[in-house]
Amino acid sequence: MKKTEFIGAFAVALAAAGCLVIAGCASPQQSGGGWTSLFDGQSLDGWEQHSGKAEYRVEDGCIVGKTVANTGNSFLCTKRNFSNFVFEFEFKVATNMNSGVQFRSEWFDEEKTLTIDGKPKKIPADRVHGYQYEIDPSSRAYTGGVYDEARRGWLADLKEKEASRKAFKQGEWNQGRIECRGDSIKTWINGVPAADFKDSMTLCGVFGLQVHGIGKKGVPGSEIRWRNIRIKKLK
Repeated sequence: MKKTEFIGAFAVALAAAGCLVIAGCASPQQSGGGWTSLFDGQSLDGWEQHSGKAEYRVEDGCIVGKTVANTGNSFLCTKRNFSNFVFEFEFKVATNMNSGVQFRSEWFDEEKTLTIDGKPKKIPADRVHGYQYEIDPSSRAYTGGVYDEARRGWLADLKEKEASRKAFKQGEWNQGRIECRGDSIKTWINGVPAADFKDSMTLCGVFGLQVHGIGKKGVPGSEIRWRNIRIKKLK
């Protein structure tokens, strides 16, 4: 589904078509105003875990992700693909952890080698990869920036965007917003614009709630909460 000239372009077209079919299936709850809720507040129906073994549960109307030792990055992903959309969510994250929200992302049943920027890149089986809305409570404060998970790294950091970096509220509920239309990708943090760029490597994919791995030395038990997860499809 990725690069290499004609084959890559053809595959992307097929992926986009696939999104239109899958995204048209009924299931998530309608919440009015063109918005559809992707989380029912009671269960993880419509979601599935990939890559790592962090713990996910539902508590007090939130999806809670908790770090565990000796595992890689973990992702609770939607079972459906989405292409053009406005996606909003609220989150509250522990000060000592890193997280993010994947969008237009993928995972494969078997290991695959992609060609990225002219170089081969191996993607292990079940490894979630693709665009990520960064959640970064550290002093770097890149929340709202876009990182290309397991592929190219930073696509839009917030080094030169002081207002965006100051918009994150430590220890409080924050609102994230992602808008994708064609190759245009835009993000906001608490209503403040963050990333705004164009990229067409992946035009369709899943959403994923990340709990970053902490390795062998990290202290397990840190948590992030998500709630009010909703999407509005765009043409």
